[in-house]
Amino acid sequence: MHIDEPGQHSSQQRGHVLLIAGDAAVRRRAVQVAPSANLAALGLVPASVLLNSHAPSDTTYLDGARDPNTVLMRLRAAAATPGPLLVYLSGRLTLDRRGRDLHLALAGSTASTVRYTALPWEWLVTELRPRPAGLTTVVLDLVADKAAWPALVELGSLPVPEAAETYGVVVPPAFTGGENTVSSYTRHWIDQLRRNPTRPTGVQLHAFAVGAAALPPGTLVLPATRALSAPPEHRERGRVEEPVRSAHPVPVATPVPAPVQDPRPHIHALATSGRHHEAATLAQAWEQHVLQNHGYTSPEATEWAEIRADLARMAGNYRSATQLWIGAGQSRLARQSPDAPEVLAAAAGALYCWTQLKDEAAAREAGHELLRLLDALPSLEPRLLRLTRQRLEVLNGTPSQC
Repeated sequence: MHIDEPGQHSSQQRGHVLLIAGDAAVRRRAVQVAPSANLAALGLVPASVLLNSHAPSDTTYLDGARDPNTVLMRLRAAAATPGPLLVYLSGRLTLDRRGRDLHLALAGSTASTVRYTALPWEWLVTELRPRPAGLTTVVLDLVADKAAWPALVELGSLPVPEAAETYGVVVPPAFTGGENTVSSYTRHWIDQLRRNPTRPTGVQLHAFAVGAAALPPGTLVLPATRALSAPPEHRERGRVEEPVRSAHPVPVATPVPAPVQDPRPHIHALATSGRHHEAATLAQAWEQHVLQNHGYTSPEATEWAEIRADLARMAGNYRSATQLWIGAGQSRLARQSPDAPEVLAAAAGALYCWTQLKDEAAAREAGHELLRLLDALPSLEPRLLRLTRQRLEVLNGTPSQC
């Protein structure tokens, strides 16, 4: 969604924020996601910031609802708004075991009453489907229970409205949970809205939040990673074809593989301004998307490893920088000739960062891998290889002070 010009405040552009808290997800008496806490935190963010629009807007909170028809009426009213719309949903994703349909559990929903007390997920998709493209954002912070998770695995994703930009996470049921507080993904999403003087795009907010949230292994991240490499007009937005049981199947797009705006200048700007943690988490998030999209041995993955290596160097984390540069050099050496400029540059980066390591144990640990990398480069200046061997010999003969 875009920010409207200050003078464009006609009633036809009126926006809406709909915040829905489903049932809390609890495992072994520990709360995995606390939807009410998430809504309370989002309620402190101005609607204009949530919507990324200066248009006048309304906000609806649905916390503790027990009747799915009540939620449907609110959803239908929100979908009818002519201006920008943000729909946020948090809670427990469950399954109607008879019909095999996904539902958002509401207050009081149990395994035996899902069909009558929970919100069918298809209702969300159906109500938001007719909205014009570019006006709708859906943000999800969900936990799938043991009934819903196998269905998600089978689908490969979560069906979402094709007209909406959808961002969020669905955490698997296995993790033990934490305190009854704002969940990590939502907290980092809000932190980025507060911290940045200019509002980041939805993709940037999502990437920051995913990178910083320390999500449990196996978490379903929306949108699908390949969608982040497509421009907005072709972005798949994590969408999958709905099951055959749906009366209105959503077609699957073949996204055009054109890059979005290059995030590297933004990441570099964060690092040069001293915001090293933000730069690192954003780079790590993009690297994860690239890894899942292109594979761990792809040239794209190597490029992002090199970006992270340079960010670690800028932050003074020479141990991490050394390891990342060595890994990048090995990856490039597997695909390129030993005298390729990119291979030599990665080796030079690794060598420089290694020489800056003051921790003898860390230098000794990385030194052996570094030496193997340098030994594989016949065009490397012999003096550099000799000095590396000499320092490593000294390190091996010197007791560690750590």
